[in-house]
Amino acid sequence: ELVLKVRIQNPNLRENDFIEIELDRQELTYKELLRVSCHELGVNPEHVQKIRKLPNTMLRKDKDVARLQDFQELELVLTVSDKNLLFRVPSLSERSGYNKKASELTY
Repeated sequence: ELVLKVRIQNPNLRENDFIEIELDRQELTYKELLRVSCHELGVNPEHVQKIRKLPNTMLRKDKDVARLQDFQELELVLTVSDKNLLFRVPSLSERSGYNKKASELTY
């Protein structure tokens, strides 16, 4: 497996953490990278303008993907404006592992 760090390019998000995805080394194609990244991030693949290898390299074809190394950082650049976000970031209380009572503790 090839492990990559992926996020959605959005400078307006206060926290824009990467997630790690795994790709089968036998299927290192642009299409598979796009599919897995979009699935994991909850984004429609039709709305991805480009995939950027940070800091400033655009991935365009299968050979570009085949050269990626473990833990390289990638961003999905979306074609939509901020007004028309294609995904919704869950609030803290909707995230798994959130404990409402623990969040109300005072010290």
